[in-house]
Amino acid sequence: MTDRDWISQIKFDSQGLVPAIIQDAISKEVLMMAYMNRESLLKSLETGQTWFWSRSRGQLWHKGETSGHVQEIVSMHYDCDGDTLLVRVKQTGPACHTGAYSCFYRRAGELAAGESPESGESARQDRFAPLSRLEATIAQREAERPEGSYTTYLFEKGLDKILKKIGEESAEVIIAGKNRDANELSAEAADLIFHLLVLLREQGIPLDRVLDELEFRHRKPVKKN
Repeated sequence: MTDRDWISQIKFDSQGLVPAIIQDAISKEVLMMAYMNRESLLKSLETGQTWFWSRSRGQLWHKGETSGHVQEIVSMHYDCDGDTLLVRVKQTGPACHTGAYSCFYRRAGELAAGESPESGESARQDRFAPLSRLEATIAQREAERPEGSYTTYLFEKGLDKILKKIGEESAEVIIAGKNRDANELSAEAADLIFHLLVLLREQGIPLDRVLDELEFRHRKPVKKN
């Protein structure tokens, strides 16, 4: 069995197309959905960047060819029925033609009365939801670079500035710890975590990799003397 034999498992529709969901491999944010035919799928595999079939123009299109917002493929998966692709990518710039980080930036419907996006049952059940939201927001800021955003400022200043801020925030965490001030320590720890997530994004490292390392350390057998 070759690396390409799995393509025979893909169920293209009557028009020879299969939907492809594109996901940021780092933040896990869903960026867009487009269609691939066999030719664009093969070109995606050959070039390592996403190619799609434009139903409106009736031709192949290379994502980011004119804008420069290319998608480097990290991995490709297909679902249990073989009729949908999931492509995890390293996104350069915004994925949406509007300039938005993700095409799915419009919310359908309204929140329940009195409920904020940060509240609600699902958020309460996941104590790490704020980290996931922050990671996605940082990815969005890196892609869109909105003017006046502090995160934009950090990315534009570059690695040295980010590292300097991590050093400053680490020192402030130490001072807060010495002061034994719970409110101060919580605030400074939050600042440090934010800047660490900015660094991870700058380096192209998902938070999941850090969590996997923690899980590995937890499960690693303890050596007995």
